[in-house]
Amino acid sequence: MVRIRAISTPELFKVETIARATWPSTFAGILSSQQIEYMLNWMYDLRLLSSQLEAGYTFLLAEEEDQALGFAVYQSNAVEATTKLHKLYVLPTHHGKGIGKSLLQEVVQGARLGVQEAVVLNVNKFNRKAIDFYLRMDFTIAQEEVIDIGNGYVMDDYVMRKDFSTP
Repeated sequence: MVRIRAISTPELFKVETIARATWPSTFAGILSSQQIEYMLNWMYDLRLLSSQLEAGYTFLLAEEEDQALGFAVYQSNAVEATTKLHKLYVLPTHHGKGIGKSLLQEVVQGARLGVQEAVVLNVNKFNRKAIDFYLRMDFTIAQEEVIDIGNGYVMDDYVMRKDFSTP
């Protein structure tokens, strides 16, 4: 049975490990291997993850029998009364088993309990599998956004939103 729990600093390496196992297949054909490596080194640096945890981000880990299978990272009140889902990844070997859905439901539940009005997230415009997943989970595409992340790279994203007036 998959268990989802919040983690603290000593376990942040599990988030990095899952990201490194997930990103190459997730973004193959979407991003160059150089951009994938650049973004992994930037976004999953353990010092950065630790500073995010200290700043109030919530890190959720999905595991089964002590094996880490996926994670989600979110921030309440990223914008007034809005929770931002920063990251959600599940090991490719465990796709289709409801783990991503369970993680997302935990984020939404946390946002609702925190009296938030919505959850927002960014998703690469060409990551059709993720876009379809979020659409099935009642998110809508709110806008497009291109973010310069340095080194000649950009994140070409949709901003998706789930308002809590939607069940």
